[in-house]
Amino acid sequence: MSPSGRLHAVHLPPVVLATSGGLDLQADADLLFKARTFAEPLITGESLDTGENILAHADAVATILADMGGSVAMQAAIYLVYACPHLNKPEEVMGKAFGPHLAQLALQTNQLVHVQRLSRATESSTQGPDNTPLSPRIQTENVRKMLLAFSRDLRVVMLRLASRLQTLRHFAASKLPVPVVLARESLQVFAPLANRLGIWQIKWELEDLSFRFLEPATYKDIALLLDEKRTERESYMVALRERLQKALTKQGIVATVEGRPKHIYSIVKKMRGKALPFERVFDIRALRVVVPSVADCYQVLSWVHEQFAPIAEEFDDYIAKPKANGYQSLHTVVRDADGGPIEVQIRTQTMHAHAEHGVAAHWAYKEAGAKGYSGVSASSEYDTKIAVLRQLLAWERDLSGAAQAHGQGSGLFEDRIYVLTPDAAVVELPQGATAIDFAYTVHTNLGHRCRGAKVDGAMVPLNTQLANGQTVEITTIKEGGPSRDWLNPELGFLASPRARAKVRAWFNAQVSEETIAKGREAVEKSLQRLGRTAIRLEDLANQLGFKSADGLFEVVGKDEYSLRNIEVLLNPPEPALEPDEYFQKKFKGAVARKSPSGVLVVGVDSLLTQLSRCCKPAPPDAIGGFVTRGKGVSIHRQDCSNFRELASRHAERVIDVRWGEGKAAQGAVYPVDVSVEAIDRQGLLRDISEVFAKEKMNVIGVQTQSVKGMAWMTFTVEIGDAMSLNRVLVTVRGVKGVRAARRR
Repeated sequence: MSPSGRLHAVHLPPVVLATSGGLDLQADADLLFKARTFAEPLITGESLDTGENILAHADAVATILADMGGSVAMQAAIYLVYACPHLNKPEEVMGKAFGPHLAQLALQTNQLVHVQRLSRATESSTQGPDNTPLSPRIQTENVRKMLLAFSRDLRVVMLRLASRLQTLRHFAASKLPVPVVLARESLQVFAPLANRLGIWQIKWELEDLSFRFLEPATYKDIALLLDEKRTERESYMVALRERLQKALTKQGIVATVEGRPKHIYSIVKKMRGKALPFERVFDIRALRVVVPSVADCYQVLSWVHEQFAPIAEEFDDYIAKPKANGYQSLHTVVRDADGGPIEVQIRTQTMHAHAEHGVAAHWAYKEAGAKGYSGVSASSEYDTKIAVLRQLLAWERDLSGAAQAHGQGSGLFEDRIYVLTPDAAVVELPQGATAIDFAYTVHTNLGHRCRGAKVDGAMVPLNTQLANGQTVEITTIKEGGPSRDWLNPELGFLASPRARAKVRAWFNAQVSEETIAKGREAVEKSLQRLGRTAIRLEDLANQLGFKSADGLFEVVGKDEYSLRNIEVLLNPPEPALEPDEYFQKKFKGAVARKSPSGVLVVGVDSLLTQLSRCCKPAPPDAIGGFVTRGKGVSIHRQDCSNFRELASRHAERVIDVRWGEGKAAQGAVYPVDVSVEAIDRQGLLRDISEVFAKEKMNVIGVQTQSVKGMAWMTFTVEIGDAMSLNRVLVTVRGVKGVRAARRR
């Protein structure tokens, strides 16, 4: 047979030509002949990875498309799909020869073939976000969404469905072993997709063939059960249909009565989902009756129940009480004279059209599992999109394949895109997502270390928006973090709120680490002064009531916790003295004496006094004394937190003190600490020191620390009285960059 003759014989069935959107028969024939002639020298002798000859495969797919009612343009496109890999510039070459719309259809379909091949090759090692294994159900649903996202032009999906059906037919005819992953993909992805699009015959054949390859023993067992008395059963159903048709005609009801074929996979699915034996699957023998009105529905039901014994628990009135998705019909199961079950569905033409093509389509109530048996539950938003896509499919032939007409569905999936990892895992992203969004979706650490990206093998800027079906590969550094530019919405680096949150969390963690480092340094210096560097920091934090050392460092770094608490913990006050009658008598009636430090102490003559280091009092501070063991009297400011704590615990050891008077007292100086917070700059320390020098205050110690442009300084200066210090602090606050200056 000549190529021309073969082409016309296989690909130009009258039904297709009659509905080819206004093209005459000759134009259809010319397009098909031209496409096949164009592809034949490129693909003759070539084979698919299944072993099937590519040209034979394309011929068979074109026939399937014709049987589906696909347009002539779709049938021509299948030849161009397999020609694409053999062309240097396929879009340009095919665009000139067949027009841009047909060229795009072929290119998109070829791209989807490549994606699915990669996905099958890596299915066993597919991983989800954050390196967690992706469940088969989630991966399957992602692939379904990806198929539909590719399919702004729904003909892409129809081409793939027809091609997959032919592949399974090839394996069945050749009896070659079928790759498990291919059969599983056909059952879990392609068959439900055909179901959702209302292409019932392909859906059933895909299911039965896939199941036959996946579970040959079970398939054979059910087939044998169905074959038993098949002829007898079929002749019985023909007689029953004729009997019912005549009875309805006699009653003046115009009805369509037809059998409902039961497919092997559907039987097994119901048996497993409802834990039924084969004998309990009541719809092995089934009829569907379509009548003009609701009244006719109940009239038919009445006749059926009069002629046969109904099974009460198997009756459902979805007309009086429709399903949540709007599905309406009467379902009943009756027994014939031999006790065999027969399922009968009765509905109006409007109900039938709604069930077959509307929102409450066959796939919705079967896959959503209205009665609780196995199926795929889909979200209402996703289902709504599918319902619209199904309407586009019904219009496909009338639209004659014009891409502009298919643009009615162009916005259906604009909220999400689906891209691939180098291992062909499907990653769902928001519309407008970039390579950085992709990296953070795959793994948080991958996002932090992202420094470059390849899209379909080509390097792109990190703020390049991704598109459906692209393969994205991330280039990383060993260590590092995100850029603050990524958080700038005007630069367009991030579209995903989840990715933005991860970037902010990283920077917040960095600030926390710097605060902890500052606090650690302060604590370690304090321990050095106390000579207690051997103590474990975790133990110290626990003793102070913190869960970890970092918790202690963080509050110290924020200046929310005083290091004096550490000093008190490591050098606690002496335990309370036992009541000492001699000690008490010694103080009773004692005369105030002036100590060498210039402080008048009410108590024992020549009693040793010392100014406390925790608050460093100076005149005219209100002061108090606390008797220590072996160290005399420690002088504190009365507002000192340590003094108040000691006084509350050992009130008997507190004594009255006051500053000395006279020439000796006037010449005394007292060390105090001054804390300064300022914006760090060159010469800052010099400028502040000059203020103290001009006021003739001796600086005897300085501690400085600079973190992220801020300087924290502690000056220890000798003063004659606190009033003069207050005047100096006012001057210090006027130094350029100083934000705060206070006495500690």
